[in-house]
Amino acid sequence: MALIPLDAASTAARLPYPELAGAIADMLGELRDGTAMAPPRIALPVGDAQGGAGTLLVMPARNRRLVMTKNITVHPDNPRRGLPNILGEVVVADAHTGERLAMLDGPTVTGRRTAAVSLLAAQRFAAQPDGELLIIGAGVQAMTHLEAFIAGLPVRRVWLHSRTRDKAEALAAHAGSLGVTAEVTDDVASVLPRVSMVVTVTSSLSPVLPDIDSGLWQEHHFIAAVGAFRPDMCELPPALCHAASASGRLLADTLFGIEEEAGDLLQAGIDWSTVQPFETAILQADAIRARRSSPLVFKSVGYALWDLAACVLASRPD
Repeated sequence: MALIPLDAASTAARLPYPELAGAIADMLGELRDGTAMAPPRIALPVGDAQGGAGTLLVMPARNRRLVMTKNITVHPDNPRRGLPNILGEVVVADAHTGERLAMLDGPTVTGRRTAAVSLLAAQRFAAQPDGELLIIGAGVQAMTHLEAFIAGLPVRRVWLHSRTRDKAEALAAHAGSLGVTAEVTDDVASVLPRVSMVVTVTSSLSPVLPDIDSGLWQEHHFIAAVGAFRPDMCELPPALCHAASASGRLLADTLFGIEEEAGDLLQAGIDWSTVQPFETAILQADAIRARRSSPLVFKSVGYALWDLAACVLASRPD
């Protein structure tokens, strides 16, 4: 029987952020046990220069029960055509029979699982998870991270910073509808001393945060760096990355693809052996939090197993 694809709203309804963070924690255990695996993603150029060159991304993963494939097409010129720049779907099947179980909206899965990974990291590693939150950026990932942190942490107040102020104002209004006070700021340095958590979700080519020698950073700061997914992108100052690396407080959601995608760490010349993967770092969360010798940096580059965790959650019986 043919599956009826779930639209974005129906997919989101199956993936509440706190439960999705829990599913990702379970998937980390499966990764450690060797019962879940995902190969490197496939990236295939599509289209042409005249039509707006795009990329097809194919990401498979499996565990003992499920197999999934996420297909995403990215076409940067689509907005001028009146189309989303990211389109795609996630097909979920029984790993033993191949029976198709669900078809989810790909961009929704990506947005929500990325935010849920950051939420899980903040739950386990943030020294003050009940403090104030600063989000830099105002796109889709800014919105999902705003929702995730409000849903999964006792966040007291949110600060928003973006080059596009009207989008930041819209996010502040959205935060208000979720019951949390939010304010737009034009000056990151002025609010940094009062916040305990920072999320960067931009495509910037230069650092969006102050350097470590600014005197603004404290040991309790938790930073989730989600943007900078290409070598030419950079959200974090190099010295901030090195400070976290030297103190054993530089973490990544996965080491798969990090040497090709984590632009801020590449430009800082980080020794990859000092970057701790989420799967093992989460077992040492108490010790890592106790070091408190620099801000903690959690770099997110994405991994198909986080999509699989979303599929596990979405396919659970009602």
